[in-house]
Amino acid sequence: MADECYLSYMGMGPERVAHWEHWSCPDAETYLSGIDYYDHPRECRLKLAELYPELGLPIPESDGPKIRPENQKDKSHGRWGDSYRDHWQQEEASHRFKDLDEMLEFSPLEQADFGGWHVVEDGDFSSEDVIYERYRKRYPAEWGDKAPAENSASVFFYNTMFMWPMLTFGYENFLMLCLEPEFERIMDEFAEINRRVFRAFARLPVNFAVCHDDIVLTKGPVCSPEWMHKYIFPRYDEFWGIMKDAGKEVIFMVDGCVDAFVDDVMACGARGIISEPYTDYKSIARRYKDCFIAGEGDNRVLLRNNPAEIRAMVESMSQTAQMSKGYMMCIGNHIPWNTPPEAIKLYLDYSKELAWRTGSPCAFQA
Repeated sequence: MADECYLSYMGMGPERVAHWEHWSCPDAETYLSGIDYYDHPRECRLKLAELYPELGLPIPESDGPKIRPENQKDKSHGRWGDSYRDHWQQEEASHRFKDLDEMLEFSPLEQADFGGWHVVEDGDFSSEDVIYERYRKRYPAEWGDKAPAENSASVFFYNTMFMWPMLTFGYENFLMLCLEPEFERIMDEFAEINRRVFRAFARLPVNFAVCHDDIVLTKGPVCSPEWMHKYIFPRYDEFWGIMKDAGKEVIFMVDGCVDAFVDDVMACGARGIISEPYTDYKSIARRYKDCFIAGEGDNRVLLRNNPAEIRAMVESMSQTAQMSKGYMMCIGNHIPWNTPPEAIKLYLDYSKELAWRTGSPCAFQA
């Protein structure tokens, strides 16, 4: 039987709209389950899975207590979920090279092993086989080289193309480098690394590749369309073509407002897009019948904790779900640790009541 995520990814979503949530709020887990997340993380998640199975949160193997954030030693790099970061990527990247000349001389292919670089996709990229072996360990051995049919098994890759230079050099350095003639060689070498990545992914027992690149900010593109069509979109077309040829679908993940590049991303072969609430999802739903879309929910609404406003947001999201069988409920700009648990409960409970497609007694007219 097909799982709800698979059906949603493929534009065949169930009557009750499924969820894809970026979840990192331990206090909400305690509030929703009635079991302290830090004292009993496994018990807490098991209860949460019983009450809110739509969240699909992983269950820890151990019920051993976690260190509470207030008792953690290093609080200098910002909190994420139940802990503080041990590094800040942009700070490290900005000090990795002594000057711009050294950056322009850098060879991604000569480096090959990015283990410990804090570029999210840390690891050895020296060959397709090395990459394949690293990722293959994440999937059941009994699957062989093919995921079960109608299963949402996926592989996630953060540095689809745009993120490589940004995380390697740092955001400001990237903007200074990206128009230099020498930058073309650097991007060609990153592209060769990713060619190995996607050839390896094509061999994995997955049905989907979730490809992440933050090609936009909250108000739109970082770089011009001309730059994107030179350095980024042709690579998406190639890499995603490798996946499509292997019978796998691609989902594109991006922060910010992706309106300016939706058509380019879809033309490159994406099954759909998960982004943030700055994006116009109803417009995408109108243009691309039953494509996958998620991320319309806004954590700024949850942070204000106004029940009427939360209900109105869920009603609007439900209207978009009427327009696309690929739509999933999702707070696109994440559910961070400081979100009021009461607001999260309202969002989840209103979703249970209202997030239905056409034919449900709770359905809305789009």
